[in-house]
Amino acid sequence: MSNIVGIEYNRVTNTTSTDFPGFQKDESAAWDVEDFKKSFDVKITSLDEREANFDLMRIDTSIANAFRRIMISEVPSVAAEYVYFFNNTSVIQDEVLAHRIGLTPLKVDPDMLSWIDPSLPEAEKFTDENTIVLSLNVKCTRNPDAPKNCTDPKILYHNAHIYARDLKFEPQGKQTNTFAKNPVVPADPDILLAKLRPGQEISLRAHCVLGVGSDHAKFSPVSTASYRLMPHINITQPITGESAKKLVGMFSPGVIDIDGNGAAYVKDARHDTVSREVLRHEEFEDKIKLGRVRDHFIFNVESTGAMTPEEIFFKSVRILKNKAEYLKNCPISQ
Repeated sequence: MSNIVGIEYNRVTNTTSTDFPGFQKDESAAWDVEDFKKSFDVKITSLDEREANFDLMRIDTSIANAFRRIMISEVPSVAAEYVYFFNNTSVIQDEVLAHRIGLTPLKVDPDMLSWIDPSLPEAEKFTDENTIVLSLNVKCTRNPDAPKNCTDPKILYHNAHIYARDLKFEPQGKQTNTFAKNPVVPADPDILLAKLRPGQEISLRAHCVLGVGSDHAKFSPVSTASYRLMPHINITQPITGESAKKLVGMFSPGVIDIDGNGAAYVKDARHDTVSREVLRHEEFEDKIKLGRVRDHFIFNVESTGAMTPEEIFFKSVRILKNKAEYLKNCPISQ
């Protein structure tokens, strides 16, 4: 039970840590890569284009948290950084519209672009290797065929609502071939950018570059990247009859069930939210022990659409590996 964080009515126990990741008292502090390979495990619960839920087991908190932070702030993605306005007669100010365009996730592989060299002069910074150009040229006009009593602006006018799908990719140089099979498009085409009325128009170009979330949130490839510890529920004494039925209702659906003999048992602790409701009732005192598994992390990663969740996680692993390699090879100053 040394790796169980105890959850009691008014406190949390066994939370102490040490300077040695994975170290437990009465155990060796030496870290062995072969032992880690044997014990470490990954379990994927769900995975699709936008969201992944998976478990990392027998790993230290510092490593799990490093993955989370890297996914949020260090995995690069592409977003609009410079927006050049030629005309904007809408009610939205230039800087607000530029901000909305910058926060629009783009479906593009960041590995297909290189980083901008800040040492170069402005005229030489942007090339077809490091910059993607998007344009927006729209004008609102009246629809002569609109029904007489219609009040819907989408029917009354053309281009009344401007969406992310109205951003058009303009290939530069060799990008015509590079992005021939995967042209740059917004991850969510129905994001509303602006509303126009007859006579109003917008004309602009946006330069999209590589960046990381630590510089600006628009470069973060995840909507959420979080983890929680695996709940641990231990029924120390048999609970039957009406008490068992009452116990079922104290946990989230699917956590506790009743077997054929009428006794309560833990069906799936994963769904527990650790509400501690059961600890409020004296009849269950000393019959239920709550906790969380210290080295079992349940990750949930939701992508903005720029890339798939598994790509984001794999890139975070690669970044952490490069950091470790750099630290390993970095000469120590005396």
